[in-house]
Amino acid sequence: MSIATYIKDDLAAQLKSGRELPVQLTLDSLAGHYNVSLTPVRTVVAELIDEGLLKKGPNHRLAATAPRHKGTRTRREPKLPEPPRDPYEVIASDLVQLSLRGESIYLREEATAEKYDISRSAIRNILHRLAGEGVLDHIPRRGWCLRPFRQDDLQAFIEVREVLELKALELARPKLDAAELQRMLDLNVPPASAGTSLSVDESLHEYLIATAGNAYIKDFFARQGRYYWLLFEWEDHDRNVAIETMRQHHEVLTALLNKNWSAARKALSHHILDNHPILGQVTGSPASGS
Repeated sequence: MSIATYIKDDLAAQLKSGRELPVQLTLDSLAGHYNVSLTPVRTVVAELIDEGLLKKGPNHRLAATAPRHKGTRTRREPKLPEPPRDPYEVIASDLVQLSLRGESIYLREEATAEKYDISRSAIRNILHRLAGEGVLDHIPRRGWCLRPFRQDDLQAFIEVREVLELKALELARPKLDAAELQRMLDLNVPPASAGTSLSVDESLHEYLIATAGNAYIKDFFARQGRYYWLLFEWEDHDRNVAIETMRQHHEVLTALLNKNWSAARKALSHHILDNHPILGQVTGSPASGS
């Protein structure tokens, strides 16, 4: 669903229901409410006027034309639509999967915006954000180049990550907050039944790095880790991997709460080195590739 379609469906449902709108009927107010530019709002308003749900009143002000129900409503209220998925998440997920093929792919803003049905300015912002996370490189006059996944790069990152996170754990030890550790522990309990949805909480790593207070460790993960965090999040879409990740987080956090530092180091090291069964099987491209 495009953002314009969502806005139209959402406004139409509210107008038909007779409920009071949560926003003024002006282009600027609607754009601010839905966090979009004026372009899709103008399109939606024009279509709703054509369909008779909106009209232009005195001084060209917008007004609702849908009947307002009084007293007990006899008609069933239309169900409000679900907001569309964040286009950044969709595009990031798609690009991660393309990256895992190990190919250098060039993306053009115009074609990519058309593919995802969003504006050029919106796609440009998303591509800039992904470039900041190490997924893309901006090549003048050629567009955006996707970073190809390389198994050697992953292994090199994991080796350095282990050293720095263990150092972060050592530095963070005197400053660890038991209540925060317990909060993360509660979020890393695997579901009891197979049908239960789950979401992996990865805040343990960020917490250790931030609490350590070492600017150089923080800088390494800020500059070099973003691309791999996206890969790890993608890998956690596999249910078995996600459950194992939660179990390993649980083991580390339990040791930290018990102040069993040697067990915590061992569990954290194992988690970093041996928790990528899917990425570990991806061939990607050799380090000497394009």
